[in-house]
Amino acid sequence: MPDNASRGVAPSGIGDELLRWYDIHARTLPWRAPPGAPPMDPYRVWLSEIMLQQTQVASARPYFEKFVARWPDFASLAAADEAELMAAWAGLGYYARARNLMACAQAVVAHHGGRLPDSEGALRALPGIGDYTAAAIAAIAFGRRATVVDANVERVVTRLFAVEADLREAKAEIRALADTITPDLRAGDFAQAMMDLGSLVCTARDPKCGRCPISAHCAAYALGSPADYPRKARKRPKPQRYGTIFWAECGGRVLLVRRPAKGLLGGMRALPSSDWTQVPRDSAGAPFAAHWELLDETVAHGFTHFNLELALARSEVPAQEGEWWPIDQLESAGLPTVFAKAAAVFRRVR
Repeated sequence: MPDNASRGVAPSGIGDELLRWYDIHARTLPWRAPPGAPPMDPYRVWLSEIMLQQTQVASARPYFEKFVARWPDFASLAAADEAELMAAWAGLGYYARARNLMACAQAVVAHHGGRLPDSEGALRALPGIGDYTAAAIAAIAFGRRATVVDANVERVVTRLFAVEADLREAKAEIRALADTITPDLRAGDFAQAMMDLGSLVCTARDPKCGRCPISAHCAAYALGSPADYPRKARKRPKPQRYGTIFWAECGGRVLLVRRPAKGLLGGMRALPSSDWTQVPRDSAGAPFAAHWELLDETVAHGFTHFNLELALARSEVPAQEGEWWPIDQLESAGLPTVFAKAAAVFRRVR
């Protein structure tokens, strides 16, 4: 049994062993400095960390590259057109992050001279930056010793120490255990090494323990059950909601609306939609009176806290006020994913 079998005892030498592995196996990412090199521009680290909240690396990478080409620093992002920024974010999801992105850039310009502060406390005071993101930026962008715990790190730590508590109840314990193995030097590299280990080796399913540089210290591996950690209670099924999306077409253009600034998908361009309720309502909630034809197809989409099923209704209408977007240029409107799905169906059946 490894020496961390009794709770809270840090494995000896784990930091050095993990960093040696990272020096060879670190992922090459556009927001990351090579192992041992000076930190990357804090703007790029911050931007990547915001994008990577609830988003996989492969999905975030093209958005990151597009953003830094269009808005290369805090000043340019702070001065961005909000509608343009929201359109550039479309498809990445969790749209409150985009609104916080601009608010944070504006706060950095207004209160910090366009330079990101380097302490966790000052970082947490900025819009959109919580405990994890503040720790990650402090460590990766500024080399501060900080305990960085994301989902990958949680998985590594719960296996390393065989944490028996349910993951949702063990957050404080996991963070305290992660702190015991965080080195004073190369804190940013160590944080990224833990993330890479969780992403590449200590995976949720079928962990590759034979390739793990710290398996000799791992209590779950010694027990022969690494895949059983972290402990997770069965999830409750998500509630189901329903609504209708409306396709109003006039002369090769389709009506788009702005969703309310507050709430889900706030401030985004979208196709008109009814409220999303617990009861299917077909054509109720149409933007105006018309002959609405319901399609046989529906669109399904999953949000964090509920699943959504949307009926689709279309109509040819006469010219009237509103934002009418050329249908053959609809990709440039920056529709959120659920509305882009619906638009693809409408265009296919036209």
